[in-house]
Amino acid sequence: MESSLIIVLVATGVVVGLGQGLLGVGGAFIMVPVMVAVFDHLGWDQDVAVKIAFGTSLLVMFPAAVATTAAHQRRRAIWWKAAMGIGIAGAAGSLLGSTLTTRIIGGEVMKIVFGVVVVLASIRLLTAKPVESHETPLENPLLWATFGFLIGMFSGLLGAGGGILLVPVMVTVLKFRMHQAVATSAAVMVFTSGAGALGYFINGLDVSGLPADSFGYFNLTAWLCLAPTSIAMTQVGTWAAHRLSARVLRIALVVIMIVVGLRMVGAF
Repeated sequence: MESSLIIVLVATGVVVGLGQGLLGVGGAFIMVPVMVAVFDHLGWDQDVAVKIAFGTSLLVMFPAAVATTAAHQRRRAIWWKAAMGIGIAGAAGSLLGSTLTTRIIGGEVMKIVFGVVVVLASIRLLTAKPVESHETPLENPLLWATFGFLIGMFSGLLGAGGGILLVPVMVTVLKFRMHQAVATSAAVMVFTSGAGALGYFINGLDVSGLPADSFGYFNLTAWLCLAPTSIAMTQVGTWAAHRLSARVLRIALVVIMIVVGLRMVGAF
């Protein structure tokens, strides 16, 4: 891979880590479009490029989710009973979603769907106001499993962790307190990102002619550029979150998301 493209991916990892640390969102919504653009520049088939971008994105998020979960666990903020119930169902949904994208729906269609979801998510991020539940959290394993499966399927279909959907559902529907929702969501994303990444890996093993350094729908070079920097910068972003204007940072992230979303749907 060209050195200039490696620099682009490393820089993307920095932005992803900052976005995750500062605002808790932004991972796949930034990584996937950049990877697709890089892979297109290398002349890869677009269907394969999108699928590898989804699979690699999920595997980048997996160690970040593990590290974040460990940090929340040190503060005893995770409700593990809920995390296990939502996470196991989410893993099943994520495996199904990744299988649907790789075997049935196809990467080119999901590229457009992804772009639309990114634009809608950016609008939600810009307009949403913080919500805090003061009610007793709902302890309903069936409801946990239902939402976990649906959000897991979203994760597998689009190579995203699902946190941008999971936290609002936990707070508004399941009545989690905000800090409890953020912490438990991180634990759930260990399940969804891991299962989704496994799905893209397994479903790509029998595909011939994949690009160099690709194992199933996962590219090692891209992962090595993105994962270390994103994990390291997550810590920096968390530190900076207490010292910078959240409003300015949110607007900056929204602008980036709108631009990459519109590029994914081919608007320009």
